[in-house]
Amino acid sequence: MTLHHRASARASDLNSLGFAKPPAQTRVVVAMSGGVDSSVVAAKLKAEGYDVIGVTLQLYDHGAALAKKGACCAGQDIHDARRVAERMGFPHYVLDYENKFRESVIDEFADAYLAGATPVPCIRCNERVKFRDLLETARDLDADCMATGHYIQRKDGPARAELHMAADPNRDQSYFLFSTTQEQLDFLRFPLGHLASKAETRALAAEYGLAVADKPDSQDICFVPNGNYAAVIEKLRPGAADPGEIVDMDGNVLGRHRGVIHYTIGQRRGLGIGGLGDPLYVVRLDPDQRHVVVGPKSALATTIVPISEVNWLGDKPFAGEIPVMVRIRSTRPPRPAILRAIDATRAEVELLDAEEGVSPGQACVFYEPDSTRVLGGGWITLRRRKAA
Repeated sequence: MTLHHRASARASDLNSLGFAKPPAQTRVVVAMSGGVDSSVVAAKLKAEGYDVIGVTLQLYDHGAALAKKGACCAGQDIHDARRVAERMGFPHYVLDYENKFRESVIDEFADAYLAGATPVPCIRCNERVKFRDLLETARDLDADCMATGHYIQRKDGPARAELHMAADPNRDQSYFLFSTTQEQLDFLRFPLGHLASKAETRALAAEYGLAVADKPDSQDICFVPNGNYAAVIEKLRPGAADPGEIVDMDGNVLGRHRGVIHYTIGQRRGLGIGGLGDPLYVVRLDPDQRHVVVGPKSALATTIVPISEVNWLGDKPFAGEIPVMVRIRSTRPPRPAILRAIDATRAEVELLDAEEGVSPGQACVFYEPDSTRVLGGGWITLRRRKAA
C-alpha cells in the first residue's frame, strides 16, 4: 500500500469530529446558548450518534436582562436550550457562572470603558469563561472535545490544527475568537463553520424540529440592554458620568460634555459644538482630566498600531517582521500590514494604508495573506501615532 493510500485509509477511519472510534463512543460537550446556532450543533451531533452533553452557562441574570430580547444566557435562553436537549434526548446542565463572568468580563469592561478604551467583552467571555472554565468542565466530564455554534473553521494543517475564517464571510466570527490558544483549538470543534449561509443553519433546525428554528439572532452584548453602554457603566461605577470639558488638540476649551463615558473615538454627532467651520471628531478621551479631545478627521488617521497580549497561532516562531492581513474592527475587512514582534506578547502593526478611528481596547486580528487562516491577534493599546 502506498503512503497516499495509507493516509487515506487512516483518514477514512476517523469520525466527523476527527476521532478514530465510532460516534457512540465519542463524548462531546456542546456549549448551548439557547440560540439556533448552538442548538443545531447539539441536535446534529446527537443525530449523528455522538454521546452529547449540553451545557448552558448562566452568565448574567440581573433584573431587566431576564426579559429582554437579544441577550444570550438569560432565563428564556436557558429554557430554549433545555427544550432542545429534551427533544433530542441528551442530558443538559446549567452552570451558574455569574460570579466568574462578573470578575472576568464585566468588571474589566467597566474599567476599560472608564479609561477611555472601547472594549470588546465578547472576546474576553470566550477567552476567560467559555474557552477556559467551560472547557475545563468539559474535560472533567471526560469529553473528547467541546463543540460550539461559532462561525469559524478548524482545519487539520500539516503541522497542527489551524483556525480559519468561516466559509460565509457575512457570519465569520474570527475577530471574536483570535485569543483561542493552540491547546484550546486542539480540543474545540466548530461544526457550522463550513456552511455557506445562516439559512442552512435554520433549515437544519427546521429539519430537526427545533422550536428555535426561527429565533432571532442576538444583537446586544448580553449585559448591555439595548446597547446603552453608558447606563450600564453608571450602574457599575457610580459617579462615572461626571461632566467635563470638550477641548481641541491644543487644549482650548470648546464646550462642555455630560461624561466621558458617553463618547467614543471617531464620533462626530452629538458633540454640541457646531458652528466651528470644519466638522470635528472625537480623537481622544482623557478620563483623568475628564476631557473629550476633538479634532479634524485627518487626526484620526493612523498607520502604526501598538498591540499587547499577543496570541500567536502561526507555525513559524513569533519574531521579526511578518507580512499579514489585519482586521482592527469586526465590521471591516482585513487589510495588508506588517507585523513586527517586540517580544512574546507585544507587537507593532504598520498598516500599509492609514485607518481612521483606531481605538484602544479593540482587537487587532492577524490573518495569513492570500489565505483564510487566522494567525492570532492582540489588543490595541493606548499609544497611538497618526499618519503623516
